[in-house]
Amino acid sequence: MSPRSASVNEELRRRSRERLLQATVELVGERGYEATTLADIADRAGAARGLVSYYFPGKRQLLQSAVHRLMHLTLEAALRREPRTEDGEELLARAIDAILGIARDHPTLMRTHMAGILTAEGFVQCPEQQRLAVLLRDTVVRYGSRHPDSDYPLLRALLMGAVVAVLLPGAPLPPALLRSELFQRFGLEWELGVPPGEEPPGGTLPRAVVQR
Repeated sequence: MSPRSASVNEELRRRSRERLLQATVELVGERGYEATTLADIADRAGAARGLVSYYFPGKRQLLQSAVHRLMHLTLEAALRREPRTEDGEELLARAIDAILGIARDHPTLMRTHMAGILTAEGFVQCPEQQRLAVLLRDTVVRYGSRHPDSDYPLLRALLMGAVVAVLLPGAPLPPALLRSELFQRFGLEWELGVPPGEEPPGGTLPRAVVQR
């Protein structure tokens, strides 16, 4: 039997890494961070346990990469869903709705992720985070920003703050209210993206109030 080519080996490694990331999302969402071990993740992924340490220095870094992958895939699907559009305001609205939707649909996972970011370990720079950053920054550009290098970090910070507010134990804010605030900040009409059923809390400002 001839040895596998370098490209085949690379694809197998990529798939193994993807399975580990997906297993992490599933298990932490089901059991919580502390109750999930690296051995559990390897078993769920059908991977050798040594592969976890090969790809990731620790469980916290693995979790951040897994969540960034989930966010990237969710955001990418939202931006590309039918009907396809090139309208920058619609794309930004979809992006906001996608991130708020992740906080709503994966509360345990996202609470753990945000708590990890706020520790001394901080923000993990990984391929999944870089893909997410490229996608968000491109959305800002397509929205029409003349200063994407400063507007992208602002959007990221506002979205992170909204996720924390949705998940705050004992005093969560309604996602619709946070959506309204973000839409007002960027001058987006309430009907863009995937609006919830209720009317916008307090109304939503027209697009014209935001200058770009």
